Amino acid sequence: MVTSPPVQASPPQHRPSLLLIFFFLQSLTQRLSSLKVSDGQGIQNKAFRKPSMDLIQTYADSSDGEGQCHQPSTSSPDSSPLRLIPSKSAAPKVDDTMLALTVAKAHQAHSKPIDPTQHVVAFNPTYDQLWAPIYGPAHPYAKDGIAQGMRNHKLGFVEDASIDSFVFDEQYNTFHKYGYAADPSGNNYVGDLDALQKNDAISVYNIPQHEQKKRRIEKKKDVEMEEDEVVGAENEVDPTEIDNPASDVWLMKNKKSPWAGKKEGVQEELTEEQKKYAEEYAKKKEEKSHQGEKGEHVVDKTTFHGKEERDYQGRSWIAPPKDAKATNDHCYIPKRLVHTWSGHTKGVSAIRFFPKYGHLILSAGMDTKVKIWDVFNSGKCMRTYMGHSKAVRDISFCNDGTKFLTAGYDKNIKYWDTETGQVISTFSTGKIPYVVKLNPDEDKQNILLAGMSDKKIVQWDINTGKITQEYDQHLGAVNTITFVDNNRRFVTSSDDKSLRVWEFGIPVVIKYISEPHMHSMPSISLHPNKNWLAAQSLDNQILIYSTRERFQLNKKKRFAGHIVAGYACQVNFSPDGRFVMSGDGEGKCWFWDWKSCKVFRTLKCHEGVCIGSEWHPLEQSKVATCGWDGLIKYWD
Repeated sequence: MVTSPPVQASPPQHRPSLLLIFFFLQSLTQRLSSLKVSDGQGIQNKAFRKPSMDLIQTYADSSDGEGQCHQPSTSSPDSSPLRLIPSKSAAPKVDDTMLALTVAKAHQAHSKPIDPTQHVVAFNPTYDQLWAPIYGPAHPYAKDGIAQGMRNHKLGFVEDASIDSFVFDEQYNTFHKYGYAADPSGNNYVGDLDALQKNDAISVYNIPQHEQKKRRIEKKKDVEMEEDEVVGAENEVDPTEIDNPASDVWLMKNKKSPWAGKKEGVQEELTEEQKKYAEEYAKKKEEKSHQGEKGEHVVDKTTFHGKEERDYQGRSWIAPPKDAKATNDHCYIPKRLVHTWSGHTKGVSAIRFFPKYGHLILSAGMDTKVKIWDVFNSGKCMRTYMGHSKAVRDISFCNDGTKFLTAGYDKNIKYWDTETGQVISTFSTGKIPYVVKLNPDEDKQNILLAGMSDKKIVQWDINTGKITQEYDQHLGAVNTITFVDNNRRFVTSSDDKSLRVWEFGIPVVIKYISEPHMHSMPSISLHPNKNWLAAQSLDNQILIYSTRERFQLNKKKRFAGHIVAGYACQVNFSPDGRFVMSGDGEGKCWFWDWKSCKVFRTLKCHEGVCIGSEWHPLEQSKVATCGWDGLIKYWD
């Protein structure tokens, strides 16, 4: 028996997916469309291609419906056009114009301010809405378009008055002239009703035109009548009275309106008296112009910075404290910075404590200002004195401190009242004053001495304002004036590198000190025992001179170590005379022992030059320094 081999079942053939068929047909379509076949060649002609393209397009549409992506293909001009099915929505069409307007109105209602006159608020307003101003029609006189009366105030709602200021003035003046006025609370009138009917209820501001014309005619008639009276009076009165300016007839004839302009006429020749007056006037004008060349004129101003100028007991702010007195006579060298006064915008050139008490300190600044500071209490600036147009060079108190002198580079010397800040007198010679001093005698507090840049020492009498003496022997600008020998003499130093001693009131030098090794001495200070002078020499040392008859140099006492060459640093003594003190060009303050001449201590006080230093008259260990950094420092 022949058996046939077993028949193997063929593997199941997988059907191509629709996606593959779609891509195959699409590529076939592209190739057929790209072929250019003539009418007689092949089996692919237009008749065959058109139904096949429709079939392919239908298949492509059906595949799109099944969720497959469809890519548009480039077809021939004869192919079927693509059909775009519009999207459909089940929601009905609604006109939302009114809705948008309603929403905008509601938003505007929530953003606009609350009307303070309404009683009900339909929503919760914000703080800004409650306090926002009420916007209305633009007010012609309001800065932001809102009338001043239409604002919400922190104390309540502000409303306009019931009557305008213009209306009030109109009715007020109408009542005083005619006797009636409109009642603001109603539409009726108050006052003289008969006058109201007679004048047809006119006010002072709305007089009719015919009434105005009538008044002008009446006024003109009055003027003509007055002129007729004058003419009649001239005929009746003696002709001499017409020419007499003291008579009433002359006044009536020559009276003029205040607004009458000057009549231009032919200029006549001046009389001898008029020529003399014109010459005197020209001379005075020329003198004034020369005075203007002497010193620059600046309006004197002052500013008080304290709380009150007088306390509850009526005492002035410059009055010294009653308990201010020295505890002992022994002085100590300061160690630490206690306070800094800063108010000058430029360097400080000099400082002076209030005489005897030191509760105030005066400072002269290169910013043209002079300031006075409180030392004991608040430590603040009490008053600023502004009267110079250039830097202030020197300052000096009178004996009781109620007045002081200032010398500025604007060539002016001013005498100030410390309390009020008023300028009592101004002095000038047209030269720069480098130093100013009052005679220390109590009976000569009206004598002012000033060392000038033109080598002179000028003496003024403050009461009369006149120059009473000139001391003219120096060969350079005068830098210092120091009274010695019970104020009967004074010593001056100059840029001519010499010291000269003068008898007060006599312009003759009684002692002249000049050596080849000497340098200029821009600062001199008197020892508390009145027997010695300390002179700051520009060769970086302090020299000591006797104040007795011979004014000899004390060669055993010489203080050195500091660098002051080129700077007019001030030298000073402690109140007990045990220490010598001086500033430095490097910003240091040096202290020497008077007996041993050794350096006791140096303090770094300022950035730049430490130009001035003053020991407090009562506080034994307190020192004030000033520098070109614009600061005043207080050390303890």
